[in-house]
Amino acid sequence: MEYKDYYQTLGVPKTATEEEIKKAYRKLVRKYHPDVSKEADAQHKTQELNEAYGVLGDAEKRAAYDELGRGQQYRAGQEFRPPPDWGRGFGNGGGFGGDAMGSDFFADLFANLGGGGRRRQAPRRGEDSHASISIDLADSYHGATRTIGLTVAERDAQDRIVTRERNLSVNIPKGVTAGQQLRLSGQGQPGAAGPGDLYLEIQFRPNARYRIDGRDVYETVPVAPWELALGGEIDVETPSGKVTVTVPAGSQSGRKLRLRGRGIPGKTAGDLYLLLEVVLPPATTDKAREFYRTMARELAFNPRAGG
Repeated sequence: MEYKDYYQTLGVPKTATEEEIKKAYRKLVRKYHPDVSKEADAQHKTQELNEAYGVLGDAEKRAAYDELGRGQQYRAGQEFRPPPDWGRGFGNGGGFGGDAMGSDFFADLFANLGGGGRRRQAPRRGEDSHASISIDLADSYHGATRTIGLTVAERDAQDRIVTRERNLSVNIPKGVTAGQQLRLSGQGQPGAAGPGDLYLEIQFRPNARYRIDGRDVYETVPVAPWELALGGEIDVETPSGKVTVTVPAGSQSGRKLRLRGRGIPGKTAGDLYLLLEVVLPPATTDKAREFYRTMARELAFNPRAGG
């Protein structure tokens, strides 16, 4: 059989901490998950990641795997056979069953740990699944229920991997932020000891009007030249509803007005920043063009002067 370098699979050094291994696994499994990845080998890559994390994410299995490679320079893909006396000091007579979703390398190594030859695999919980869900900013402000479609991989009666589509209703809680993960218990891959969980990573749909930074929201607000020059009150539609704000006289395009606590809700709510952006009336009529000529004569304004 071929040797598998699980550290290489997850892209971490052999000195990586448990948290670093978990972080690398989650990042890669999101990247290659069949629901979101366009890679042709996404399904196979996901299985490799699950196998690698099944070893490195378990303290005892990792210790046994590290002991196997201690003092050796095994390379991924190298023809390999474990030493006959390897693994005698690990396992308790049943905790290292070969994974039905794993490779021959995995099965041959971990089915024999603790001595006594192959053992019946103890029932295992199904793998956790990872996917993403795109929502509107308003969903974070008010909460929502959304239906998503998932492609699920499973084994059929002939032990072949097949896929099927299923729809899932998801409750979006008020105050979720980009990158936050929603855990749906029991909605992951099936397993003999019960299904795993499904983790949905929140993403916001692109919107030219809004920019989101954590819980703070930046909203572009179109204003007329006289609203900036003369000041006054204007009505603005925001994600939490219509508000009336005062534009200070003499404002320039790009001025930022801060509305405290009007950002994404939470224990500490974010702020909403209104970015004033001047919009000029079109000069499409004789009257409008003459008005602009009068402004040019009377105001004698050069925006580039002193630049």
